[in-house]
Amino acid sequence: LEATTGESAVELAHEHGPDLVLMDIQLPDIDGVEALGRLRADERFATLPVLALTAQAMEGDRERFLAAGFDGYLSKPVDIAEFVTTVKHYCEAGVR
Repeated sequence: LEATTGESAVELAHEHGPDLVLMDIQLPDIDGVEALGRLRADERFATLPVLALTAQAMEGDRERFLAAGFDGYLSKPVDIAEFVTTVKHYCEAGVR
């Protein structure tokens, strides 16, 4: 599933109950941090793995997003090997 806004990401999660979410930080309505907060406010998504996928890759950004509640962090441009390893880790871990 693909969402183009933070609001639609939250709505799609509620409708479909995904096993993993890749969340951009810069979205046209609410940002990814706010969307994550809305997901986490629902106990069904308390342990849903949500990975930040963002162009925000300055020093300290990774730590900032992990502190905000994201389970993982991937920066753009995406390193395909790192992407596959990270997604595989969360899918196999059954973190939910």
